[in-house]
Amino acid sequence: MSEPVELEQLTDSGASQDPPGMADLRRLSDVPIDLTVEIGRTRLTVGETLELRQGSILTLNRMAGEPVDLLVNGTPIARGEVVVIDEQFGVRITDVLGNAGAVSTPPAAVVPPEEPPAPPAE
Repeated sequence: MSEPVELEQLTDSGASQDPPGMADLRRLSDVPIDLTVEIGRTRLTVGETLELRQGSILTLNRMAGEPVDLLVNGTPIARGEVVVIDEQFGVRITDVLGNAGAVSTPPAAVVPPEEPPAPPAE
């Protein structure tokens, strides 16, 4: 037979302190995500990539001093500026993007499977 369990009574005193929906997000606080700081991009051919060596320089699509993008799982969430703190790089957040700043990923194209070739006529 199981023993009785005593549970602490929940109160709604903390609900008024958090913005709406924040309590739901706190449930996800231990879920790992990938945070990426992107300073720029470039496009290369496979051949150009194979020619890269130590000391090669790639030109990116951003100018020095422009803000960097912060991406969570590939989605832009904020912009910031690169800082150095105790010989380590960091990012000072300068702009948090709302839904308007989020880049929507187009749906993947659905390619129907190829039909198997018809058997040769006898």
